[in-house]
Amino acid sequence: MDEVKNVTKIALLGAGTIGGSVIQVLIDNKDIIAQRAGTEIEIKNILVLPHEIPALQEKGLPATSNFEDILNDDEISIVVELIGGVKVARTFMLQALERGKSVVTANKDAVAQFGSEFFDTAEKNHVDFLFEASVGGAIPIIMPLKRSLTANKISEILGIVNGTTNYMLTKMTEDGADYDTVLKEAQAKGYAEANPAADVEGKDAARKIAILASIAFNSRVKFEDVSMEGITKITPKDIQHAANLGYVVKLLAIGKESESGVDVRVHPVLLPKVHPLASVNGVFNAIFVKGYPINETMFFGPGAGFPTASAVISDIIEIARNLQTNSVGKFGCTCYNEKPICPIEETVSAYYIRLLVDDKPGVLGAVATALGDAGVSLNSVAQTNSDLEGHAELVVVTHKVKHKNILVAQESLKKLSAVDEISSVMRVES
Repeated sequence: MDEVKNVTKIALLGAGTIGGSVIQVLIDNKDIIAQRAGTEIEIKNILVLPHEIPALQEKGLPATSNFEDILNDDEISIVVELIGGVKVARTFMLQALERGKSVVTANKDAVAQFGSEFFDTAEKNHVDFLFEASVGGAIPIIMPLKRSLTANKISEILGIVNGTTNYMLTKMTEDGADYDTVLKEAQAKGYAEANPAADVEGKDAARKIAILASIAFNSRVKFEDVSMEGITKITPKDIQHAANLGYVVKLLAIGKESESGVDVRVHPVLLPKVHPLASVNGVFNAIFVKGYPINETMFFGPGAGFPTASAVISDIIEIARNLQTNSVGKFGCTCYNEKPICPIEETVSAYYIRLLVDDKPGVLGAVATALGDAGVSLNSVAQTNSDLEGHAELVVVTHKVKHKNILVAQESLKKLSAVDEISSVMRVES
């Protein structure tokens, strides 16, 4: 193997779970990375808290608690941000870009909120800003959308992009357990935080689909543009009804082109068992892309943890190559259109509705009439006996309809004396 004599010096901001993984892979795969990058990758400095410095120095690694040491070091050409959060990370990344240093990040929060600012600053200073690890962990999806699939008109992008909720829904499906039970198990295994709101309420997935939709549809989509609904209301009964109907329940991040603009949302859906995403279980992630002429393709793999280092280091290698050929900035911002965001009321989907009703003649007809008056047509209806005497469950699946019609239908159903409860309403993805 020929020796690589060029050296590209980098700095890491943070040495936590991802940062530590990046350091380890850079050491373990040093020769392979150097050959593929055409340059040795040297860690010149690592920004950590003061009490973390001795542990790194004991391993022979450089460390500092002062970002200025990195910012003022002209030998450092790439800054890898892995500290997370928004405020401090944003400041450090912008300062690095302004000093002419390329930046790699895994920070979905910062990219979803301030992506355009990072791109503009990178372009102004003729450097790269890459963020493959911000969505899907180890799964390559950002660069494929920006490079491999650029000949395509993307019409739809669906993602299971949160491993915590996918693990929880998988356990609810396989074990028949309820939400509280699987949440405690996910926390015990370290998959869910003590405060799991970002995951279970759909915020994490919303940030990721904002990034993906911006790239796929070439128009800026922000976190606040994404309609969100989490998994906290999902019950074993819903999962069982879905299974009986030929579906599985998944939390999907959805981006679509529609007549009313870019449709971006995160919510639980009934997904046909034959859909490629339906078999993605546990903590794995997958992203399904539909377009012309590619038709359909799916990217699958681990969504977090140690494998995320793969995506981070691939970006480091890409920039190192660009620096050698003086070709940085090849993959800048692709949001050159200004498309409207489709209002949630105008989004279109089929729906699953579970009702608790009086078990007496005429109820089904009254429900069908209320739905029909709201412009909602029925695809299927199933009735099951309830444990409550004198009551029954109706499980309704509608044809595709605008969300505003479902809202009207719900209000009409609430007014029916025979309807005791609208137990669940979920979208059905074809």
